[in-house]
This record gives sequence, C-alpha cells and structure tokens, in this order.
Amino acid sequence: MNPFTILIVDDERTLARSIKLFLAEQGYEAEVAENADKALELLDRLRPDLVFLDVSLPGMSGIELLKRIKEFDRNIAVAIMTAYGSIEGAVEAVKLGAFDYIKKPVDLDELKLLADRAREISRMRQELSYYREREVRGLPIKGIIGKCEAILEVIARVQQIAALEESPPILITGETGTGKGLVARTLHSQSRRASRPFIEVNCTALPGTLMEAELFGYERGAFTDAKESKMGLFEAADGGFLFLDEVGDIELSLQGKLLRAIEEGVIRRIGGLRDRRVDVNIVAATHLDLEEEVKAGRFRKDLYYRLAVITIDLPPLRERGEDILMLATHYLDKFNAKYGKAVRGIDDKAVRILMEYPWPGNVRELSHVIERAVLWSQGERLAEEQLALATSPQALTSTSQPPPIAPVQGTLPPEGIALAEWERSLIEQALRECAGNQTKAAKRLGISRDTLRYRLKKYGLSQ
Repeated sequence: MNPFTILIVDDERTLARSIKLFLAEQGYEAEVAENADKALELLDRLRPDLVFLDVSLPGMSGIELLKRIKEFDRNIAVAIMTAYGSIEGAVEAVKLGAFDYIKKPVDLDELKLLADRAREISRMRQELSYYREREVRGLPIKGIIGKCEAILEVIARVQQIAALEESPPILITGETGTGKGLVARTLHSQSRRASRPFIEVNCTALPGTLMEAELFGYERGAFTDAKESKMGLFEAADGGFLFLDEVGDIELSLQGKLLRAIEEGVIRRIGGLRDRRVDVNIVAATHLDLEEEVKAGRFRKDLYYRLAVITIDLPPLRERGEDILMLATHYLDKFNAKYGKAVRGIDDKAVRILMEYPWPGNVRELSHVIERAVLWSQGERLAEEQLALATSPQALTSTSQPPPIAPVQGTLPPEGIALAEWERSLIEQALRECAGNQTKAAKRLGISRDTLRYRLKKYGLSQ
C-alpha cells in the first residue's frame, strides 16, 4: 500500500520542519514548502494525500492556493492552519472545500488526529473506487434492495466496513424513511460481530435525564426510584453494536458524556464510583444536517467529527429511478404472503403513478402504500385506485387543506379483512397525507380530533 503523503505549506520554517519530523515519527511521509509557488511545484511530483496549509502566506494567499489545489485534484484533503486572529479566513476556507482547520500555536496531538482522520477517509475512498471498478451489480448484501448508483455505493461501503474487525464510528444520514435503520442492522449482520448484541436506541424517545440512565445505567440509590443497580445500554452492547437512531436529538447536556464514552470506550454509571470499559461499534443515524446543528449551537462540534469518521448517505426514494418498482415488487410479494393474497403485478397506469409520485415519506411510505393496496385489491393486478396517491401536479404541491378521503367507489373491505384493519389503514393514510398533523387528518376523516386521538391509542399508532 502506498504511504500516506502530507505536504506542509508554511513560511515559518522552524514550525514546518518540526511538524515534518513529528509526522515522520507517526509513520507519515511529509514534505515542506515555504510558499505557494513551491507548493504548486511539488503538487504534481509529490501527489500529496493531505496538505497542512497556513492561511497567511507571503505572495499568493492560502485561500487562493486552496482554490488552486482543488482545481488540480479535488480529492486532496486540505487542513488550514490559522492564528486566532484569522479564524474568519479559516471558516471561508472550509466553505471552499477545506477538510478542517487547526489553530496556531499548533497542538501536535490535534494535528495527528486530523492526519489520521484524513488517512482513514482516503482509505475508504480507495476501497470504494475498487468496488466501483469491479462493477458491483445485483444484491451482494441481503436486505438492501436497489441497483441505482447511489445504492450500489451504499452496498460497497457496507461491504468495506463489514470486513473490519473493529470500525470507527459510522454516521448514516438521509431523509426520514430512507432505510437508515436497515443499513445499521445490515452492518451488524454482515460484520464479524454478527453473533454479538445489536442494541438500538431511539434518541427522540426520552428526555436527557432518562436517556443518560438508559445509556450508562445507574447504581442502587443513585436517585429516588433506583431501588437496584441497572446495566446501561453501552454495557449491554459490549462486544457488539450500539445504534443511536436520530442522534441529532440528544440533548446538548448529555453530548459531552456520550463523546467520552465513544472516544475512550469508558462509561460510568450514574451514582457510580468506577469507570467501566466497553468494546462497542457505534453506528449513529440522523435526518438532520449536523453541520447546521453545530453552527446553531445545538450539537457539539467535537462529537460531530467523532461520529462522522465514516459517513453513509442514503438517497431519497424520488431520486432512485427504477428502484421504486423493484421495491414495490418486493413489498407486493411480502404482503401477498402476509395477508394470503395472490396479486401478481401492477398495471401500467399504477406503475406510472408510482414513478411520478414524489415519495415524501420515502421507502417507509412506499411500504405502507403497497400494504394498503394489497389489502384493498380484488383482482390479479394492483390498479390506480388501490394506490390512493395524488397524481396531479396541483395535488402533489398544494399546501391548502386537502379534500376528504373518499372510500374506494363501489367496494367494501375485501372478504376476510377486518373492519378494524380497514379503519386503521385509512387513519394512517390521512396522517401521511397531512404530514402527521392530527387536526388536519381528523378533518379529512370527518371526525373530531378527540375521536382521532382515541383511535390512535386504540390501534397503537404513535404520533
């Protein structure tokens, strides 16, 4: 494997040489350029993987050099070195594609962490390129369905990660309903830790105080209701995977303790006096833009960088082309078996509607739509009316109050389908089409909000 090469661009020669010697001790190959012109001369010969670039250079500025490096090869990672007085320049550099920035005077340990992170990302990129060159097609990993380019990249990345004995934290991003939980479970099932625990934590379900007790556990007497000691989920996942679903919703007050647990592999129960070491692979998922959350002060920057060592971005269903029909067929088979139906396919008009619909709820919504259509079906093929999806541009984009849901004309629930199942499916449809707004959903169904809330509780539909 080729050595990871670093170029240090700084007119402070003593500092630059010190960094070079330090990086050499850490196993890196490094060279120094005292100005932008020298750096440009070295680019073609050295082909560095990472550039540590002083933002304040004589002659051509660091910002201008950054632009030239990115024009030369956009895959070269650039980390800006900046004094406290030039932080704005560093922020501008990050916007222009810099990998990160480090403050002067340089902390060598922090510099090593940046180099290690850049090397890991570079290695993952090379492995992804390898799988692309092999033209991975089909479904090499059971469970992830699709053949569009973005999904093939997801599959390739899952393959790479699954081959590791241990992996750094993995962050899965994507809109709600794109299948982040499925990818997390697939990472576990395909890994060498498949026989060890997979613990899923819904980070939106509990407030910070209860979430801390769930994650880290507590000792007897730690608080009023602590009648006995309880193991936390970090300990329960020891040797396996801990999946932090919607990690962006964790309260800021808890994020520092979570960072320590992830970074050091050490936790301490509430009320406890000793640290406990845990060996856990961390997978986190979010539909939020965590970089924006960091800027807004709602998410710790250091925790974000720790979680985002490896990222897997899931595409929305509307961008997946023919995968929509592949997934629809998969769910058709699944719900045929579940409900004892014999629907053999989808008619042409229904196919067109499936392909044109924007799928705001993504794969999860598609699953619900096909389930409802199978329940309503009375023939051998699913038809347009069974999908019950808006098809006109006005219907897809209108923000006005939608019309009441109309029953399928001239039909009753299919024989063998309980009225309760029929009613539940209508409630689910109304909530989806009203983006979860209970007041609007109740109006569409022609019932009061209190009645709707009673039905939600009756059918176990959490809202």
